[in-house]
Amino acid sequence: MHPASALQSVDEAMSRHAWGDVYAILSEADGLHPLDPDDLERLALAAHMTGKDPESDEVWARAHHAWLSRGEVSRAVRCVFWLGIDLVLSGEWSRSTGWVARGRRLLDAERPGCVEEGYLLALEGLQSHFSGDVANAKAVSEQALACATRFGDRDLLCFAMVTVGESLIGLGEAGEGVQLLDEAMIAVTAGEVSPVVSGLAYCAVIAACHEIFDLRRAREWTAELSRWCASQQQVVPYRGVCLAHRVEIMRLHGDWADAMDEVNQACRWLGSAPSARSADAAYYQLGELHRLLGEYGKADQAYREASRLGHTAQPGLALVLLAAGDVRAAQHAIRTALDAAADQASRCRILPAYIEVMLAAGKADDARTAEEELAAVAETLDAPLLNAISALAKGSVLLAAGEARGAQAVLGRAVATFRELDAPYDAARARLLIGLSCRETGDEVTARLEIEAAKSAFRELGAAPDLVRAEELALKATTRAAGLLTARELEVLRHVAVGKSNRAIADDLFLSEKTVARHLSNIFIKLSVSSRSAATAYAHQHNLV
Repeated sequence: MHPASALQSVDEAMSRHAWGDVYAILSEADGLHPLDPDDLERLALAAHMTGKDPESDEVWARAHHAWLSRGEVSRAVRCVFWLGIDLVLSGEWSRSTGWVARGRRLLDAERPGCVEEGYLLALEGLQSHFSGDVANAKAVSEQALACATRFGDRDLLCFAMVTVGESLIGLGEAGEGVQLLDEAMIAVTAGEVSPVVSGLAYCAVIAACHEIFDLRRAREWTAELSRWCASQQQVVPYRGVCLAHRVEIMRLHGDWADAMDEVNQACRWLGSAPSARSADAAYYQLGELHRLLGEYGKADQAYREASRLGHTAQPGLALVLLAAGDVRAAQHAIRTALDAAADQASRCRILPAYIEVMLAAGKADDARTAEEELAAVAETLDAPLLNAISALAKGSVLLAAGEARGAQAVLGRAVATFRELDAPYDAARARLLIGLSCRETGDEVTARLEIEAAKSAFRELGAAPDLVRAEELALKATTRAAGLLTARELEVLRHVAVGKSNRAIADDLFLSEKTVARHLSNIFIKLSVSSRSAATAYAHQHNLV
């Protein structure tokens, strides 16, 4: 292809955001003649957007040297920033640090006081964030933010604002942090920043929302990311990095079939390198879906693959062990996981399962201690999802302790919040516990209603293990109700339930009307009802007819 024609094709492909086409055209042209620095930058960008990280790194370095050879120090340092992003995300800390040092030396010698100084500060802030030095990430990124403001650089402004926002969340200032993230995303959704910064911002914000259990924001920005990815043809990194969070959100909302399609696709994409570093979280979500569906063998396999790739297999694997009846193994596994969870967000994701396992193991005191820790964090973060999870855990602890009435009130709040968040599975779990608590207080009518509602939700979701448990509880209620009455009283009740009079019952059962009346009086007393209609309702609610 003639160079002029190739460049025209590249311009057209870039206007369509067809990054695969841009990469193919420029790669071919690069093999025929050396590209100028501008085209090298476009080739490096296309390689990054299509997930070709090693190629992207190599071409950014070439562009850097090409600008230096022309005496364009500022442009050369800008290439250091883009190269450094790839290196940090790949975990190549030493190389990234070395490039930052080179960039500083170049600027000190040639162009002090320019916007590129801010870019190097922003890259240092990203390094600190990923290495866990949140305080330094905030301090350095604030300097980058001030530089961006001074020079009016939108890419730098957005990038630094996101890192400062993430740092604030890490320092426990979630309210201020998410406000800054929301502000940064205004520029992204308006198309004011470059593709690389846009993709990184989407993923960073979604991850931050995930960390603080902000389901509403996570859902909103995930939807925006999906729209953005649809406009960026053949893009790979940002579809991959955020897919695990997207799947988790779909799972919470009960979209299990679609979530299964998404997560299987994510595992294929992310497992095919160079984005394999993100596949661990996708495999964990795959395990969660299989576990909820009762496919424990597949769940175990997915959790183990997640673990092989570097993700914790807990609490999912412990819950699989619990479902299999191996309470001791589940107890040891979940204790180890909780001990290893150093940060608040990680502990909050382990604690609900820890409480469930401890209650199953008869360790009520351990469960209550864990519930109190979860409640304290929920109060601090004040995130609706975490508040509901905490209420569900507290309700289960109260119920296990025999405090059924207290459990009902707490679980009722959990149900209300889960429904507001459109989280049908968790709402159904809470309703099942309400049913159990009502049964403990003698309110069999409400118990039946709550259990039936939970059964319906589990059936619709395909949550086979929970459905079996709910059906067992409903059957126990029927058996218990039937056990209150003699065989003859059950016969009389069944006739009453289909609307027969005492006279008709007497004729059918070869009894006197007086005997039927006596049986009916005993039925009213045993079932704590006061009328034929109430007895009929009870019979239908407990499957006695």
